[in-house]
Amino acid sequence: MPYIEQVVLPSGRFTISLDGNAYRLSYRDLVVYENGRRIVRGRASAYAFRSVEQMRYDFERDVEAL
Repeated sequence: MPYIEQVVLPSGRFTISLDGNAYRLSYRDLVVYENGRRIVRGRASAYAFRSVEQMRYDFERDVEAL
């Protein structure tokens, strides 16, 4: 069963979706981490998943950089 959580902030919507080995973290579609890909402001690059903690740190750093 998938896990989906959405948080609505004054600055935009933050979404987490986990389903087995598939994952997606997104912030206003400006920063998206999804199944080995990282998209920031429309620019895609590969993302090597190491741990949940590291992914969260990387994601938060990209959101703050906006």
